[in-house]
Amino acid sequence: MISAFDEKKIISILGCGWYGLALAKQLLKNNQPVKGSTTSPGKIAALSAEGIEPYLVNFTKDEQSYDPGFFYCDVLVISIPPKTKSGGGPDHVPKLTRIIEAIKLHKIKNVVLISSTGVYADLDKKVNENTDPQPNTEAGKILLAAENLFRAEPSFKTTIIRFAGLIGPGRDPGKFFAGKKDIPNGDAPVNLIHLDDCVAIGSAVIHKQAFGYLLNACAPHHPTRAEFYTQAAIKSGLEVPVFISELKEWKIIESVYLNEVLDYKFEVARLM
Repeated sequence: MISAFDEKKIISILGCGWYGLALAKQLLKNNQPVKGSTTSPGKIAALSAEGIEPYLVNFTKDEQSYDPGFFYCDVLVISIPPKTKSGGGPDHVPKLTRIIEAIKLHKIKNVVLISSTGVYADLDKKVNENTDPQPNTEAGKILLAAENLFRAEPSFKTTIIRFAGLIGPGRDPGKFFAGKKDIPNGDAPVNLIHLDDCVAIGSAVIHKQAFGYLLNACAPHHPTRAEFYTQAAIKSGLEVPVFISELKEWKIIESVYLNEVLDYKFEVARLM
């Protein structure tokens, strides 16, 4: 039986980007002490202004530079994408290997690794945590290899959260296809999740000490691409996109364990 923390725990967040910063703010509201990392000295003051204890932390495939104080924590949240679009993909797994060495050196027992439902290929069916992902993209293969590194570690427990496509503040889906024509696969279902739910799910994992799990996190509503992105463009006052009415490669992301482990109810269950 998973029980809630009965005392404050120190949470370190490696990667205070779009998700990591939002999670940190929520944890602080819940009176949890939060340490946050950045690779940029210029961001130290911004983290501190939010009430986050800031640290310069930098891992590469060849070396690392960090204040050991960052790793003095009860829970480490890792939220660093592989950056395949900018050519950083091949460095991601070696970088995480170095992070695992630091985790073991500092004897951290509980880890949350942020991953993506991009590990699943479009298998033309519903998929869940028990489905063989069979990734067929560079990013998907890298993400799955990263997950497997953490799942193989016996010295600490890792919960892996696979987020679906991310929407929310600063990520207006109306802009994704606005004004574009002849967009393929218009009848394929979307798999998305709002930042509010991403934060709530991460907070719930920490609060309920739900470590050692694999969790898909995707809103249960799956309108077609044409339906969702057309309405999103209209809502944002943008030129509506034009999709080709066809169903090619697709998937629907489901979760077996999100409700079972966290008793979780989505805050943004319907996407439109």
